[in-house]
Amino acid sequence: MMEFTFEDSLWEQTLPTLKDSIDAEKFLALLEDEDESFLEEAFAQLCARKIRLDIAKLPKGSATGEAAVRLRTEAQLVKSGKLLQDLEDSDPLKLYLLEIAGIPAAGDLKCLAEELKENKDDAALQQRILKLCLSRVVELACAHTGSGVLLLDLIQEGSMGLWQNLSRYDGGDFEDFRDWHICQSMAYIITLQARDQGVGQKMRQALEDYRSVDEKLLAELGRNPTRAEIAQQLHMSEAQTELVESMLKTARDMHRAKAEQEPKEEEPEDNQAVEDTAYFQARQRIQELLSGLDERAAKLLTLRFGLEGGLPKSPEETGRILGLTSEEVVQAEAAALAKLRQEK
Repeated sequence: MMEFTFEDSLWEQTLPTLKDSIDAEKFLALLEDEDESFLEEAFAQLCARKIRLDIAKLPKGSATGEAAVRLRTEAQLVKSGKLLQDLEDSDPLKLYLLEIAGIPAAGDLKCLAEELKENKDDAALQQRILKLCLSRVVELACAHTGSGVLLLDLIQEGSMGLWQNLSRYDGGDFEDFRDWHICQSMAYIITLQARDQGVGQKMRQALEDYRSVDEKLLAELGRNPTRAEIAQQLHMSEAQTELVESMLKTARDMHRAKAEQEPKEEEPEDNQAVEDTAYFQARQRIQELLSGLDERAAKLLTLRFGLEGGLPKSPEETGRILGLTSEEVVQAEAAALAKLRQEK
């Protein structure tokens, strides 16, 4: 059986072959050896080509400690429909949800979307549309509970993903456009969380295991083994085995013939903050109070809320920068926010 290697260019070779979606596990396996900036570029390529990042087969989050407790609590409250009622009054998520609920409706979404087609760079118009969509962001974030990512992080990513793409709306069903970009951004942060848990590395190992078992059964049976037979040897479901099989096929195809790479389109990234949304107003107020915190706590909140102009970082990303676990970040964030509320 032919040997194959995972070359640095495998992602670029695979990208033109993708159609409507790519499994997140496959995405991670293809990019296992790349840094986070390369992953961001790969994700941007998916979005530009309208290729959905499918997280359906990702294993559920395996957080521990306070982060795990918080994730379970959020999932239970969403399931019971008592998220607002049962969160503590000082909880950052509850404070944000209350601010969202207090935003007055300001225009008809369909009419504003039609206006956006002709005025793509109108920041004020984009902000009005984003305000009207915030409740939908929350709704879709709640649908992703159990994914291993905190609700507030999902909401942040969904809001930012939609806002960054409003200038690309060129007609059609705006609600479909809205939901696609919100869910795509949430899928990306969930995929990054899975990467931190080693999903890509496990998939790469599964590829090698599949190849070994395939060779072994071929020699023993004198014929090509079925997917069910390989799955039994690997102790995997047939669905998981099918995913591994498809990745192997992609790798083999790349060795038989190099697919012509489509020219990359460099799209400008608009990093202007949306200061008129409820979340970013809350972020500004937090920034004004940071002087009352010690340097480490202030740095943690700055990273988590993106107060220096960058995007908000997840607990895992913040932990890597500060040398903390994600659970320690969640705990320290809660303590810092509690101190800020006392000083207000």
